[in-house]
Amino acid sequence: MTESAARPCPLIELIAPLVERDGYMPTSLPSVTLMASRRPVPRTPLIYDPSLIIVAQGHKVGHLGDREIHYGPGQYLVQTLPLPFECETHASEEAPLLGVSVRFDPALLGELVTAMGEPEVEQSPTPMDSVSMTAGMQAAVERLLRTLHDPAETTAMGEARVRDVVFEALKGEQGAAMRALVQHDGHYSRIVQVLTWLHEHYAADVAIETLAQQASMSPSTFHQHFKQVTQASPLQYLKRLRLIKAQQLLVQEACNVNQAAEAVGYRSVSQFSRDYKRCFGDSPLKHRQQERALQAS
Repeated sequence: MTESAARPCPLIELIAPLVERDGYMPTSLPSVTLMASRRPVPRTPLIYDPSLIIVAQGHKVGHLGDREIHYGPGQYLVQTLPLPFECETHASEEAPLLGVSVRFDPALLGELVTAMGEPEVEQSPTPMDSVSMTAGMQAAVERLLRTLHDPAETTAMGEARVRDVVFEALKGEQGAAMRALVQHDGHYSRIVQVLTWLHEHYAADVAIETLAQQASMSPSTFHQHFKQVTQASPLQYLKRLRLIKAQQLLVQEACNVNQAAEAVGYRSVSQFSRDYKRCFGDSPLKHRQQERALQAS
């Protein structure tokens, strides 16, 4: 075995002492979240906020439409839109999944795009894809994680370390998709604006004609471009988004099934329960009980 093969990954050594349990753990930097899982998680629907996901150990596979997106050590995921997708996690007690997420701040992104003077967005950016880890990105993520070990350094330098990571991502293969978040020309950017609105108003009664008007498109053109970007129709997207938000309420908040259904825009609890079971494989009540039992164990 070579010396490089024997030496533990620096990212693993930096993340492991900071995580105390499975799940997502906030840090003192609002845009930075740590993640861990000591058990495999079968393919299940979820949604990420626009962010970078760096996995130091373990492996994830995302399924978006007919695409299969792998991200693990040596790669990072660039998620530029709040797209519901399905994800499976490969992890174990011996080799838990360890990772860090850096959520995009539109103001920072806009500032960097302006300063870098990058070319305009390509016609059809890919909203979600994995990118090979570069030496620059590896070093930037290491600096960010080292900073989290020192509260004084986090206060003084934390935002600068986040800036380094986002800057490196903008230079990478998914830089065009990131720039599309702050550039407002073309069909893609108009769909981005509609998705941002839906992400904030998912519980509202929504008509396709209204969304098309927001995007300054005819309903048929809007439907075509929406599906091209999200791999789902607007109604499919909204239903999946509502169900994933409901899952978060049931598992993370003190919501019962009726409260979760109402909070995400369902008027019929029985319809909510049927849709939830089709999406996740279990009823909302059973899913809530199982997840809370796992959290308590």
